[in-house]
Amino acid sequence: MRRRERRAAIDDVGWLRGAQQLASPNCDLRPPDARVSLVVIHAISLPPGEFGGDAIERLFTNRLDANAHPYYAEISQLRVSAHFLIRRTGSLTQFVPCRQRAWHAGVSTWQGRQRCNDFSLGIELEGCDTLPFTATQYACLLGLIGTLREHFPIDAVVGHSDIAPGRKTDPGPHFDWHALAALGRLPGMLAG
Repeated sequence: MRRRERRAAIDDVGWLRGAQQLASPNCDLRPPDARVSLVVIHAISLPPGEFGGDAIERLFTNRLDANAHPYYAEISQLRVSAHFLIRRTGSLTQFVPCRQRAWHAGVSTWQGRQRCNDFSLGIELEGCDTLPFTATQYACLLGLIGTLREHFPIDAVVGHSDIAPGRKTDPGPHFDWHALAALGRLPGMLAG
């Protein structure tokens, strides 16, 4: 019975039950032959180094006010998203159904395959390169990856910096890959 409940954790469209849903327009259909096999972990804070507020949600839904902060003027025209956002408190928001392609990876390559958006799920952690993530975030991340593995043949969990080296640095040097591996024993996980 418990296994049946877990299978139902993600509906047929790709929405995770229990996550706050806030649909982003920054997504589209995956190529017909694309098989989700990769999880990409990102870090984001808006403004940089500050936590809380609704700027991340506004960015992912194309409602970021360019005048609200000098940094926002640089990024307000971006059309980006991720499948999930895990706040420092552990709260979980989903922006794009798993069966669709979120625009999170940009120019990227993993094991010789380009266009990682085609075959990956993007998870943003509220954070930055200069501070550790919270225990609550790791607990939520572990549970989320476990659920995703039940629904998709995930081969690897990597950082944005692993698929876009030289262009991206997230999730950054404070992301504890070893703690995540010890908690989840995830196959194919790249230790950053």
